[in-house]
Amino acid sequence: MKTARVWAVVVAWNRAALLTESLDALAAQTRPLDGVVVVDNASTDGTAEVIRTHGVVSRVVTMPQNMGGAGGFAAGLAAAVEEGADLVWIMDDDTVATPTALEVLMQARCAYPGTPALLAARADWADGREHPMNAPRRRPWSSCSLREHARRVGARPIRTASFVAILIDSRAVREDGLPLADFFLWNDDFEYTGRLLRHRVGLYVPAARVEHRTKVFGNSTADPGPRFVNEVRNKIWTFTRTHSFGLLDTCTFSGATLVRWAGMLRRAQDRRGMLRQLAGGVAQALHAPRSTSAVLSGTPVAEQVKAIERGAGRA
Repeated sequence: MKTARVWAVVVAWNRAALLTESLDALAAQTRPLDGVVVVDNASTDGTAEVIRTHGVVSRVVTMPQNMGGAGGFAAGLAAAVEEGADLVWIMDDDTVATPTALEVLMQARCAYPGTPALLAARADWADGREHPMNAPRRRPWSSCSLREHARRVGARPIRTASFVAILIDSRAVREDGLPLADFFLWNDDFEYTGRLLRHRVGLYVPAARVEHRTKVFGNSTADPGPRFVNEVRNKIWTFTRTHSFGLLDTCTFSGATLVRWAGMLRRAQDRRGMLRQLAGGVAQALHAPRSTSAVLSGTPVAEQVKAIERGAGRA
């Protein structure tokens, strides 16, 4: 059996110091990577110099403008798949993996009686608590056999995950395409991993650990700020414009979303502002998202993106 080729993808934007730590951690993996793609989202600090001088970097994709996490990961996945990666390990530039993180994910993948399409590591904050921003959603109504197979390899079945240190089988990328770049940020990972895992197995492997070095502990729902418009638009797009979730999942997750939004509005200091953003998100969602190949048409990976999207029937 041939050894799987594993490439990492790191999306970077104006966090040169953190990027250095992230790349150092990738270089120190006990299961060495076969390559590392760094997507520079038009940074204006010292990010370009870090990428140019760090020895672990195999390929750089420099975006003409900031395409957000959605566009950055779409570009990075396209580049890694073109390089021949069998598996792609994706993360932001504020993610620092422990030395054994990839090795543990690979061990779980090899021991599982099947081929998981996605494996998620546990993301901790600086003090060791599991980061609530990145906790994967359990797969509801999973079968006893699926749960037992996962338990035997130290994992549990999941339905969605964040883009922080997830290992993706490139065959799923070729079959279902890339993240929707028009999401820019917020819920791009929810839609994409939901799409990949609708009919495939995803596993959460808590023994594989990374540190997600955000400024604060928690998620963005307590004080979403002006980006709430993205949350609203992208959730509506996910449930009405994509095939990531079936009827039961859509009812479950959309119901939970409405309850969460109601709680956010109750706690909001600027309730009128949130209501304006809510209305703005609904208005934007009336128009369908552009195809990822259209959004990334002016980037260095435009042809690779187009080829993957065409193969998946999404061009």
